[in-house]
Amino acid sequence: MKDASIDYEAVFKGLPGMVALLTPELVYADVNEDFLRISGRTREQVVGRYIFDVFPENPDNPTSKGMHNVQTSMRRVVATGERDTMALQRYDVESPERPGQWEERYWSPVNAPVFGPDGKVVLVVHRVEEVTELIRARGGPTGGRARVLEAELYTRGRELQELNDRLRQAHAREREVALALQEAMLPARRQVGDQRAAVRYRPAVGALNVCGDWYDLVELVGGNRIGVSVGDVVGHGLEAAGVMGQLRSALTATSRVADGPAQALDVLGRYAHVVNGAESATAVTTFIDFDAHTITYSSAGHPPPALLHPDGRVEFLDRATDPPLDARPSPIPRPEARITFTEGATLVLYTDGLIERRREDIDTGLSRLADSLSRHLGADPETLADAVLLELLPPGGATDDTALIVVRL
Repeated sequence: MKDASIDYEAVFKGLPGMVALLTPELVYADVNEDFLRISGRTREQVVGRYIFDVFPENPDNPTSKGMHNVQTSMRRVVATGERDTMALQRYDVESPERPGQWEERYWSPVNAPVFGPDGKVVLVVHRVEEVTELIRARGGPTGGRARVLEAELYTRGRELQELNDRLRQAHAREREVALALQEAMLPARRQVGDQRAAVRYRPAVGALNVCGDWYDLVELVGGNRIGVSVGDVVGHGLEAAGVMGQLRSALTATSRVADGPAQALDVLGRYAHVVNGAESATAVTTFIDFDAHTITYSSAGHPPPALLHPDGRVEFLDRATDPPLDARPSPIPRPEARITFTEGATLVLYTDGLIERRREDIDTGLSRLADSLSRHLGADPETLADAVLLELLPPGGATDDTALIVVRL
């Protein structure tokens, strides 16, 4: 069945349970039929109105935090693009038949983002399950045990919500620090010699997904040559960012004096052996000789560079692939390969966040990259880099970092 044959509006209306769509300003964009039935409201009373104008806080219960907690959760979803499962909430509802009378209600809400083509949150899915009767059934509608249980659940829910808020704040601070550290250690965008190059770095989505992806461009000694490299450190956060900086700096220095990329990775592998957190790190480095029109390359467990020929053909440089850095107890010389290029070709290096997706073969991602490069044949490096990221990264961002280098040869 093709997507075009599915009436998604009808599917939404028929979803079981209370489901609503809200704008980032928390205005109801749409609600399903169960939402209207259970809340006792008409569509005209809900759609197009601010959520807390439709369901204000109970003025007779000044200690209630339901409105504050729901608002905080939705604002968090809009800001972070992450799903938020809330703790049990008490949120009283004014009776539609008896204005001014409030009914004590308990809810289990989940808020999730809907992304637009630009990767920004355009809607919030608000799914809520009413559990009032379940709570009361534990001790009878008016039983003292039920009241004690309600109070305990409400207190525990508030404590869990506050704990979640503190954890998210701590995670957000770690992400900010790690991202700032990582960006400070990555080389700035610049021209390398007389050659045009574009570099891009996109952090992963999520509070703790700042990883150890890195790139480097360095002028080599002797002739019109540069070294271009990318790498990936396993792990997340501050530790991964710190390891990334050590490996990148080491490879930069080694590339200037090594006979070729294989020797540079040999030395880097020995260095990774004494760096905590560098286990299973990957890297690929290329030495480009613009006078001889050659690319010499070597890979330590990293996805292969892509060479876009002037005729639109894409060739992956995969004839010198070896295990990741520090993968062998006793290192042996790494393989190295060389290929010639025609003036006007483009070399593309990247990390796995660009091509890898869960439950998808890596060859699918490589084919997607090749198709994108061929479609933009003739584009300058800056334009090509932006186009590739736009076409290959998910609209809401990838769950892994992405580093990308585009060099016009």
